This record gives sequence, C-alpha cells and structure tokens, in this order.
Amino acid sequence: MPDLFLNGFLPATILSALGWGDVLGLLFLLTVWGAVAWVTEHPPRGLPSVTILMAEVRREWMREFLTRDNRIFDAQIMASLRQGTSFFASTAILAVGGVLALIGNVAPLTGLAQEIGRQETSALLWQIRLLPCAFLLTHAFLKFVWSNRLFGYCSVMMAAVPMDPDDPRSRPRAARAAELNIRAAYNFNRGLRSMYFALASLGWLAGPIMLAGAVILLTATLLGREFASVPHDILAER
Repeated sequence: MPDLFLNGFLPATILSALGWGDVLGLLFLLTVWGAVAWVTEHPPRGLPSVTILMAEVRREWMREFLTRDNRIFDAQIMASLRQGTSFFASTAILAVGGVLALIGNVAPLTGLAQEIGRQETSALLWQIRLLPCAFLLTHAFLKFVWSNRLFGYCSVMMAAVPMDPDDPRSRPRAARAAELNIRAAYNFNRGLRSMYFALASLGWLAGPIMLAGAVILLTATLLGREFASVPHDILAER
C-alpha cells in the first residue's frame, strides 16, 4: 500500500514529510493560481484583458445573430466550442488517471532520481508532490464539463430567439444567450489555467525552487498573453 495512505491520509502525516521550503512553494503555487485568475477576470480599469475583450465580442456576436436570416453559421460555431470543451475534458480526466497511477507507484521517479544522482527522496514525499497536479487537473476537468454544459444552455437559448428581430422577446433572449456564452468561456479559460498550473506544479518534483521558477515563468507567460499580446492589441482596436 502506498505510504500516502498508511495512516488514513492524515494531514499531519503529510505535513510531517514537508520542509518549510515545500510548504512555502505550495502556498506560492496556489496563491498565484488564484491571483492570475482574479486579475484576468477583474483587470485594472483601463487595461482590459483578452478575456474581458472577448466577452464584449461575444455580446456583439449575439447582437449580430439577431439580424441573420440563416443561423447555420452560429450553430456551427457553437458545435465547435462544445467539441473543444469535450476534448479538453477527456484529456484532463486521462491525465488525472495517469497522475493517480504514478502516485500509487512512485518507483519510476525514485529510480530516475537515483540515476541522475539526486538526494534520496522518500516515496511519501514524491506522492505529496504529485497531489497538486492531480488536484489542478481534477479542477480543470470539472471546469471543462461545466463549460460544455453552459455552451449547451447557450445553444438552447439561441434556439429560443425568434427569427423576427423586432419580436419583443428577441433582444432579451439574445442578451441572456450572450451571458451564458461568456460564463461558458470563463469556465473554459479557468480549466485551461488549471491545466497550465498543473504542468508548472510538476516542477516541485525537482524541489521548491524549481516549483517557484516554473510558476513565475508560467505567470509571466499567461499575463503577457492576456495584457501584452498581439491578439490583445487586435481586440482592443476600436
């Protein structure tokens, strides 16, 4: 039985295996993960993120959707969005299974560490260092599934919009479809961020310093994409 489960998976057992560097590294990972999500969805005034800019584009999409006689194009876009969420949900759940299998048998990690001459690490510590990856991948899976359902709700709401743009029910329903679409996109982005940070969390296998370095590099990449990328400049043009 894996060391992680010997004592009923007690928090005290986990904490006793970690040094201060490990604890600080884990707190840094989780704090930055939450902070990046907050800044992306609640950016400073006057500096919208790609996520916020795309939310307005989605509202504009639904306003244009009202005036189209042929809505096949919109249906194709929605089908494509749902396929994307399904693909990532499947990928995430497979990755969770792989990480859990590795937690159950850390011998390959132990052997690799010995081959490259690293200091011997207990099986329990290897297992603990894989837990954040499993947690973040699980979070990503749940977000992708919820995003898929929200895109489905949006599709139904779009189907309920009358063909006549002058119908009093048209604009309110199109507006609600837009907000459902935006919430679906937010959850999809949250799932992607969790997958990114799950990859960064694997830096912990090489120690807390490598974990911090991976998190900093990932954060710079994500914030650069949201606030200082070419797509951001294109979307920000009026």
